[in-house]
Amino acid sequence: MAESKKEQIETLFDQKFLRVYDLKYAPMGHYYNASRRAKEDLAAVKEGADFKEMLPDAVSCVVILKDGKGEAKLLLAKEYRYPVGQYLLSVPAGLMDPEDAKEEQPLFATAARELREETGLVVTEKDRMSVVNPLLFSSPGMTDESNAIVCVVCEREDLSALTQDGAEGQEMFGGFALTDLETAKEYLKTGRDADGIFYSVFTWIGLMWFVSGMWKE
Repeated sequence: MAESKKEQIETLFDQKFLRVYDLKYAPMGHYYNASRRAKEDLAAVKEGADFKEMLPDAVSCVVILKDGKGEAKLLLAKEYRYPVGQYLLSVPAGLMDPEDAKEEQPLFATAARELREETGLVVTEKDRMSVVNPLLFSSPGMTDESNAIVCVVCEREDLSALTQDGAEGQEMFGGFALTDLETAKEYLKTGRDADGIFYSVFTWIGLMWFVSGMWKE
């Protein structure tokens, strides 16, 4: 959008991790946007290459762990999600730090850091990282928040190093869920985890990527 469009945006709420804007698209026409972005970095004000090349707000990770015998499992965890008041089956994920954005491969930098913090896994040169999707809008009718999806394939015979002790701030975890192929299919069929609880769309993406076998390509 041109500068004139930026001037039509009014900030209604401004905190560190969440902002609410009024996108005034017409006289007396108001559209509200919940965003993590500063006003000058909103998706709504970007156009052309600036829009097409923008970095996501966060990175969600599809982590495939292979043991010494080659058996693969999807690494999921129970994370407390305050808006729904439940521990939900989740993929490792987190916001992109400004330092990550300066790296040669920002998505991989964010993924590696989040894995280290949330799981204790340290990504090495022997592990394989790939971009599943560079940017997905979560719910563009309400927010411009976006996530990239990164797949990380690791071979680990010893999983004793897995830990959630690196949780920061308001993060709360309730253990890991190493998920085999049949269990992943069951979660997809029912739309619920082993405790009958719903999960997020990004967990669904992780399950689908695992079940599809596309992570092997």
